[in-house]
This record gives sequence, C-alpha cells and structure tokens, in this order.
Amino acid sequence: MGKPGISTERRRVVRDALAVGAAVAVFGLAYGAAATTAGLSVAQASALSLFAFTGASQFALVGVLGAGGSAVAAVAVALFLGLRNGLYALRVARLLPPGRLRRAAAAHFVIDETMAMAAARDDDGLARFAFWATGLSVFVQWNLATLVGAAGAVALGDPRLAGFDAVFPAAFLALLAPLLRRRAERGTALLAVAVSLALVALGAPPGLPVLVAAVAALPSLWLTRREPGA
Repeated sequence: MGKPGISTERRRVVRDALAVGAAVAVFGLAYGAAATTAGLSVAQASALSLFAFTGASQFALVGVLGAGGSAVAAVAVALFLGLRNGLYALRVARLLPPGRLRRAAAAHFVIDETMAMAAARDDDGLARFAFWATGLSVFVQWNLATLVGAAGAVALGDPRLAGFDAVFPAAFLALLAPLLRRRAERGTALLAVAVSLALVALGAPPGLPVLVAAVAALPSLWLTRREPGA
C-alpha cells in the first residue's frame, strides 16, 4: 500500500517543481533583458546563468554594472548575496549524495526554490527527490528564459529605448515583496533603503550602497533574538 502513495507524492512533487520553474522563468526573461541593458552580450548573460545560477546575485551584478559600477564591485555584491546559499547547504547536507564530486554537482542546485521544496517534505527520500526535481526544472527553465530574454532585448535594438532599464529594479522588488511578512522584515527593508539612498546622495560608487546597507539586518537580528521563544 505504501508504493502507490509514494508514487502519487512524487507526481505532485514533479508538478510543483515544473510550476516553480515556470514562475522563476518569468524572472529569467527579466534578467536576460536587464543583462543586455547593462552591457553584457547574450553569450555572457547565458554563461552567468549557467555557471552562477543564483537569481538574486545575478540581478545584483547586472544592476551594479548597469549603474556604471566596476566589475569588482558587481562581483562583490553578487558574492555577498550568494552567501545565504551556503547556509542552506548546512540544512540540506543530509540529502546530498556522498562523495566530493557528487556534492559539488549538487551544490550548484542549492538555491531558494530547492531549499523550500525539500524542507517542505518530512520524508528524506521524498525531500531528496524534491530537491533534484526542482533544481533541474528551475535550471533548465531559467537558462532558456535567460537566452530568450537576452536575445529578444538585443533584437529590439537599444534596450534602454524599450524601457528595459526599469526591468532590474522592478524584478528585484517583485522578488523581495513576498519576504516582507513580519514587522522586523519590513523595518529591515526600510532601513536598508534609507542607508542606500543616503550613500547614493553622498556620491558613493555603485555597488557600495548595497554592501553597506546589509548593516540594516543587525537591528532586526537583535530584536528577533529578544522575542519570546526565539
């Protein structure tokens, strides 16, 4: 009686994984357009999706480049945002296959979506299946969407004339909005915005405001630790 149930659960996981991949692909289109607006070629935008494969970091990188920042600042911001994936790995480590090469390959799929899908399953086997199904779905659809978005933006001519320079901030806000559920999170976001705007007004180079704005998380962490049951 157990096997049909597991089979049904796996079908649900595949269905959900495909849906997650399709939703992420919308942002992949936006990223492709934003990347070409920032000066990257279609090949460069696609290579970044293939080898970096972490949406928020990619958006941050092209955002800094598009604002005139240096490559060093862009990479620093992207790496800073990508650090959270290392924290995810601590939680899903038991689900990853043994062996250094296998774990290295699996690490490429440790992203927000695979973490959420795996963490939602109590059974380790099903969680492992959800991790891989979601990772493959998001990877394929994200990269295809990147190619289509980048090539489409280039085909339209100067992306800025088509208004694609607004794609990055709009997509980034769309990624951020669902995370602002509690008062502490909303307060952190507002403080980060205030710090960033102040630094921009003072003439800070592109990329630096984003890095410095990370200090806004410290008051939130302190308040969260003081909450009952924290």
